[in-house]
Amino acid sequence: MNTTEFLMIAGAIVPDRVAIHFDNSEITYAELQERVNALANGMAAQGVGSGDRVAIMQVNTPQNIELYFAAAQLDAIYVPINFRAKSEELLQMLEIVQPGMLFIGERYLPLVADSAGLAPEQVVVLDGEATGGRTAYRDLVADAITDQLNFPEAGDEDTTVIMFTSGTTSVPKGVMLTHDSFASYLLATVTPADPDEEETNLLTVPMYHIAGLQAALAAVYGGRTLVVMRQFDSVDWMTAVQSHRANRAMLVPTMLKQLMDHPRFDEFDLSSLDVITYGAAPMPVDVIRQAIQKFPTSRFINAFGQTETASTITMLPPEDHVLEGGDEEVEKKLKRLASIGKPLDDVEVRIVDEDGESVPVGEVGEIVARGSRMMRGYWQQEEATQDSLRSGWVYTGDLGYWDEDDYIYLAGRAKDFIKRGGEMVSPEEVEQVLLSHPRVDDAAVIGVADLEWGEEVRAVVVRGGEEITEDELIQYCHERLAGYKRPRSVIFIDELPRNVMGKVMKRDLRDQYG
Repeated sequence: MNTTEFLMIAGAIVPDRVAIHFDNSEITYAELQERVNALANGMAAQGVGSGDRVAIMQVNTPQNIELYFAAAQLDAIYVPINFRAKSEELLQMLEIVQPGMLFIGERYLPLVADSAGLAPEQVVVLDGEATGGRTAYRDLVADAITDQLNFPEAGDEDTTVIMFTSGTTSVPKGVMLTHDSFASYLLATVTPADPDEEETNLLTVPMYHIAGLQAALAAVYGGRTLVVMRQFDSVDWMTAVQSHRANRAMLVPTMLKQLMDHPRFDEFDLSSLDVITYGAAPMPVDVIRQAIQKFPTSRFINAFGQTETASTITMLPPEDHVLEGGDEEVEKKLKRLASIGKPLDDVEVRIVDEDGESVPVGEVGEIVARGSRMMRGYWQQEEATQDSLRSGWVYTGDLGYWDEDDYIYLAGRAKDFIKRGGEMVSPEEVEQVLLSHPRVDDAAVIGVADLEWGEEVRAVVVRGGEEITEDELIQYCHERLAGYKRPRSVIFIDELPRNVMGKVMKRDLRDQYG
């Protein structure tokens, strides 16, 4: 199914429903289709066609959604770029994809140097005035015809998005995702637009991330009203939920914690939230337990996946977040809160050793996945593609293990695992113990070189306001972990470096404290 049909279907069924709330403006589905048509026609007049890459660097706005569907209408490839990228990183990504057009927020224009290889007319300023021969977005669409003049021919297996991974290496990798990468997932998990069913979704996750783009496309296919936030802010988020009576939202663990810790949390009525999905980074068990109490009317879903798998491949469903029943059942559910749930029905998941053989229950291995929505590979990076995509299986780089009930538990990233004296130490296991201490607010674990043991375990900790010593924390871990797993040293800092999706940037920690 070509993704342009998502909007066509919703526009035909609920044309007068509000598709997007942004700031103080509203766009109906009929208006959104016209805006997409005008943009596609304007881009076609500039020479954009099948296979051309169209990049965008901007915070969340309706333009991000319009550009995706306009590019798909032309069989072009949409390339969202992290708006936090520095000039060198941006130029590196532009060099890789060689876009025919770059749509960019005015504040990011200084990052685009002459060395980007783009003529001025290829650069479209999304807001503000265009200077130096560039084009303003509003001028590109001002006189364009709002009827659909371009009809896509791309098939299910054709690339519609190149999305860069944040990665752990210095070279960004452009993940090629097909129309089926999105369609197969949404057709299996989202009910199409219904004139009798209305739902409001709050979009906070950036659209350069797979979770943000999938959430936007899911809302369109489902005929939902999408409340678009430029970026996450605790008070703005709670205000938006209350004023729009939002039913569904996606949060990363750091966002959820910031909300609950905010002094004004109890001032807002958040009871309209029926579903809160979380993911993109490990969720501390204590945080999700607190959230279950503080959002009593909400159902929680833990969604695990990555860009290469086109988002979710395993899920911990709402019923596993209901901490009710007998003591044994509640204890089992508490344990499962540390898991990423079970594979979705349309995805095959295995946990394998270094030889690609499945490991037994309880043994750590690499999580691999196979299904119709997996990536095609990395754009113009054949060696990296062969390393990650083997015999149809995507090797995720995430380590984990099964329990006896087929729930999967993460054990960290393969590149983050610590090898101490021949023993493998999972950073996540140690981090969960550290985070269970009442005077620890945040924690990350890294390996540091050691002449005797090869690597030693080091904890990087953010105190929770009260004093705690290195010896106290090491002893606390020693009482709860095997001796080789406990940290041998603790570094106290004010804040862990995290990306916008809440993932701790372990490479930065290793560079500074390793």
